[in-house]
Amino acid sequence: MTLAPPVPARVQLCGPVVVEFDGRRWESALRGRQGRLLFAYLVLNRHRTCGRQELSQALWGEDLPPAAEAGLNAVVSKLRKSLWPGAVQGRASLRVQLGDESWVDVEAAEQAAHRAESRVALQDWTHAWGAALAALFICERELLPHDDAEWIDQQRARLWDIRLRALEAYSLAALGTAGTELPAAVRAGRKLVRLVPLRETGYQVLMRALALQGNVAEALAVHADLCRVLREELGVSPSPATQSVYEELLHTTGS
Repeated sequence: MTLAPPVPARVQLCGPVVVEFDGRRWESALRGRQGRLLFAYLVLNRHRTCGRQELSQALWGEDLPPAAEAGLNAVVSKLRKSLWPGAVQGRASLRVQLGDESWVDVEAAEQAAHRAESRVALQDWTHAWGAALAALFICERELLPHDDAEWIDQQRARLWDIRLRALEAYSLAALGTAGTELPAAVRAGRKLVRLVPLRETGYQVLMRALALQGNVAEALAVHADLCRVLREELGVSPSPATQSVYEELLHTTGS
């Protein structure tokens, strides 16, 4: 008789919290705020051990209550009893054990964004497109939407950066693919311009995509908008890369 291989753990922290281990769902064990925060913090730092002082601060912030140690012991004990055996390991310092093949959405988003950027650099538009979308699907959901803490804000800022990287890679992949993907490139370019109006990549993608659609005048208007934003906000002109796109557009109108 051949035993089935163990099912890898899956943890989703963006959007509704989902925990799967050994083919079972375990998120019901995290109904309490402190248990959910402790588990999420351990998952996000799962490749190292976390000391008790650090974990107490993750739950209560810098101003710890007098009974923080006893409170942490209670939260840890409840978490050990609620999750699968061996999920929370250690005494003086703790770590969560998910297994080597486990999947955590925050980690997956960062890995996918990196793959997308690498594929863009190689002009492998198809694989860049898929990897960028995989990262975006995760990052466009809020991390731990019902909770607030300083470390959660830091992780959200990290995910915001990953989201922008993925959106930029997606816009470039759609532009590189062209054809039926040009409308997607236009939408992604507009979104980048709206989210980060001082980042020129979005303008460059939008200008090129509009021009390829035959909307050169609108592409020139995008350049004018960028010039105005940079002048008003920073007192500078667009970069040489952007100016090169602009000159290509002028050549198009003059030919």
